[in-house]
Amino acid sequence: MDKNTKGKDSSDQEKESQPIHVTDRRRIQLDANGETASASSPEPSLKPTYVEELEGRTRAAEKAALDVQARFDDVRAQLRRELDETRQRLNRSSEERIERSKAEVIASLLPVLDNLQRAAEAAEGTISVADILEGLRGIVANFENVLGNAGVEAFNTVGEPFDPELHEAVDTGTVENPEMVDKVLDEYSRGYKLGERLLRPARVKVGRMSGSLAKGS
Repeated sequence: MDKNTKGKDSSDQEKESQPIHVTDRRRIQLDANGETASASSPEPSLKPTYVEELEGRTRAAEKAALDVQARFDDVRAQLRRELDETRQRLNRSSEERIERSKAEVIASLLPVLDNLQRAAEAAEGTISVADILEGLRGIVANFENVLGNAGVEAFNTVGEPFDPELHEAVDTGTVENPEMVDKVLDEYSRGYKLGERLLRPARVKVGRMSGSLAKGS
């Protein structure tokens, strides 16, 4: 073997014996424990930009609609509570007014009862009939005053045309005067009104045409 061959072999052996240095330029991510974590890059969106914008707007609109519905439900519940409370207050106020009115009417009738009791006691004694009549007339006047204070009024009937809305015909009588036909001749019990409301119709006797008057007509 010549010198050139020996020199080449020795040079090759020296190269093989030298270590090979490799630099890894890849980025390594470590987790909290110091272990290597796989770095996975997010997948790119395949949707167009305007589609993503429309989806975002849709989600925002749905959220706004839910918020509006929630506020509407709250307002409706509040209005319902207030309406129930108002109705209860009105019912209590109406009941209180009715009770006050009843108490006022009853209190105003007590003096009439007192007068009736005194009249009954007087009738058992030696009092005269004239005094009894005078006492009864006073009781009637007192009672009429009570009714008047409560807004109750009696209406006149005798000589008025018969009105089925106000009068109850319980009897008839023949008349010779044609102007008295279908008019009230007599009153058996008075009628009363409270404002425009009829409390009780008057029980009356109505004039009807006589036979002679009918022949003459």
